[in-house]
Amino acid sequence: MGLDPFGWRCLYANDIEVKKRRMYESCFGRPGHYHVEDVWNTDAVMAQIPSQRADLASASFPCVDLSLAGNMKGLNGSQSGAFYGFVKILRALQQGERLPRAVLVENVIGFMAAHDGKAFRIALKELAKLGYYFDAFVVDARYFVPQSRPRLFLLGFLPEVAPNGRRMTGPRKIEALRTDDLPDMRLRPKRLMQILREEEFEMTWLPLILPSLPAEKRTLAQVIDTGPSEEWWPTTLVSKHLNEMHASHRQRVEKLKDAKQLTVGTIYRRVRDGKSRSEIRTDGLAGCLRTPRGGSSRQIVMVVGNGNVRMRWMSPREYARLQGCPDFPIEVERNEALYGFGDAVCVPVISWIAKEVLSQLFPNSRCATQLTKTARD
Repeated sequence: MGLDPFGWRCLYANDIEVKKRRMYESCFGRPGHYHVEDVWNTDAVMAQIPSQRADLASASFPCVDLSLAGNMKGLNGSQSGAFYGFVKILRALQQGERLPRAVLVENVIGFMAAHDGKAFRIALKELAKLGYYFDAFVVDARYFVPQSRPRLFLLGFLPEVAPNGRRMTGPRKIEALRTDDLPDMRLRPKRLMQILREEEFEMTWLPLILPSLPAEKRTLAQVIDTGPSEEWWPTTLVSKHLNEMHASHRQRVEKLKDAKQLTVGTIYRRVRDGKSRSEIRTDGLAGCLRTPRGGSSRQIVMVVGNGNVRMRWMSPREYARLQGCPDFPIEVERNEALYGFGDAVCVPVISWIAKEVLSQLFPNSRCATQLTKTARD
């Protein structure tokens, strides 16, 4: 959805979860290119990928082993290790002289932190082995929708599509780059720069020119339904969550309750010091959407003011709005939709990347180009 306005056409899509296929087909019909298969089954995947060479292969692999909220096993984990399965596909395509001209890998920013950056360094080296130059940047969805969702994007590209005049002809010291080549620290934070500046990556890091991000969209109230027909909880359940709040959070709620205007916020349940806590957020942004694996992963809507406090689970339609696809057809049951949206990539973030970044590699990308998408999560 994010690439479509810029002329990209999907040739192949892969996921191991059949439920994702149901959501995909509710939006795009049954185009025939969606393949439910374990990405590790190289032969099965290769048999379904069309014979023409693609311009782009994208991958969003499971974050469980990379996330700061996960187990931090890195690429050795059973789920995040799917990245290696994706690399196997790329190698097979290379052997058939069909290596995509570019690769876009997306994951949580914990990708940089797992095992002190080891997992991320491995990913960079794997792309370099395939002949790709690379760049990397962080984009938070909050600049496009009212959701705090920072994600790391790793972009690999072959010399044939490197921007004109920017092809590397030999070692290039990072200090020699123009200052406008290394913009906005929100896009390339200090930790990311530390890794990219390492000598072993000097020959393969080719930083693209990234524009500044737009202003934050702290407009949560605009995407949350506050009418009386919503599935608001009974007072007993509201009281339970109020009682589970830390004193400072409870005081904030009581203050907002006395205000004449309504405040829309969100709540996540977390375990702190062995106790279940209801932690509120009222800064105009939702917390990062997650898949609904247990109550603590589901986000709660809170509307407070005029002497009242109302709470309920966030709806699938609100999840869709927070992922930048407000009109996405929802034809599956509630938890299935929450699972799909929780795992998704924010649509306007991808559109920004297409417009501002991929356009440097494919200046004619509004023409009919090709996309190969391999995702396992």
